[in-house]
Amino acid sequence: MNLPPKVTERAFARLNEIEAAAQGQVLRIAVAGGGCSGFQYEITLDKKAHDDLILSGQGQSVAIDSTSLPFLYDAVIDFSDELIGARFVINNPNASSSCGCGTSFSM
Repeated sequence: MNLPPKVTERAFARLNEIEAAAQGQVLRIAVAGGGCSGFQYEITLDKKAHDDLILSGQGQSVAIDSTSLPFLYDAVIDFSDELIGARFVINNPNASSSCGCGTSFSM
């Protein structure tokens, strides 16, 4: 059974830190063709669209468009702050492989 993506408390907390909602923006997660593995994640701050799935928490929202949603079922959207850098990350069980940078994957 395909479940909608989940967003961690850490990801919502980071959105609070950058005050995304106060600027009228959401974190948009999209999947596009390209990258070194076939598909790539596009993670941006954007406005909501009428056909988005909206995931909300801590006063913040994450938007996923209807075209990208099938690629992201059961995924977890998180925020990672490591020595190599801080970024939003997607743990996607649908990806059969991914590249070293973590933004490109294949199904």
